[in-house]
Amino acid sequence: MDLPVCLIENSADGKMQVNAEAINILSQITEPVVVVAIVGLYRTGKSYLMNKLAGSQKGFALGATVQAQTKGIWMRCLPHPTMAGHTLVVLDTEGLGDVEKVSQQPEVN
Repeated sequence: MDLPVCLIENSADGKMQVNAEAINILSQITEPVVVVAIVGLYRTGKSYLMNKLAGSQKGFALGATVQAQTKGIWMRCLPHPTMAGHTLVVLDTEGLGDVEKVSQQPEVN
């Protein structure tokens, strides 16, 4: 898999759903799997780090602004670089603490 695929999507109504294409890709893996996931604050280099781990400068979206780029959870499957016969599944997650996503809190009287 050259490019990442969205594994968990955020729907318009605020619910999360699994992407059928991603499930199909995962179900076709027949060898042992090593999963690496990253979680953290938005705009802190998670996607950049995961691209490096995957041995690529392209893949997970990177941005040059303070706007968050990753929405949902994205995956990339590739041969493990040091363990022959294993698949590396890299998961890049949506950043935490994005002020654009914080819902308005009701006023307390």
